[in-house]
Amino acid sequence: MGRLTTHILDTALGRPAGGLKIELWSLEENPSHIKTVVTNHDGRVDAPLLDGEEFKVGQYELRFHAGAYLKSTGASLSEPPFLDVIPLRFGIANKAEHYHVPLLLSPYGYSTYRGS
Repeated sequence: MGRLTTHILDTALGRPAGGLKIELWSLEENPSHIKTVVTNHDGRVDAPLLDGEEFKVGQYELRFHAGAYLKSTGASLSEPPFLDVIPLRFGIANKAEHYHVPLLLSPYGYSTYRGS
C-alpha cells in the first residue's frame, strides 16, 4: 500500500523545521479537513499523513503554517509576514506508491517537489 509523508527544512537556519503545524485537506467534491499534525524535531510527522484505507486517489492540499513557525524561530518578519499559511495542492494518482511532499522554507520563499 502507498502512503503520504512530508518533511520540512528551514533553509534559512539550515535545520529541520520542528514545531510547524500542517493541515491536510481532501479537495474531492466538498473540501474537507482530514487532520492536523505538528512536525517533530526532525521536521517530520511521527506517522504517515495518509496510509492504509485512508490513502486514496484524489486531490489534496497541505496547508503549512509557516508564519507562526517562522515567528517562533525569531526570524525578522514583516507584519503581516510575507509567508503565512502556504497551501500546496497535489494529486495522488496511484494508491500503490509513496507520495513524499517535502517543503524547503525560508522567510521569503519556499520550494517543493515530489520526493521519495
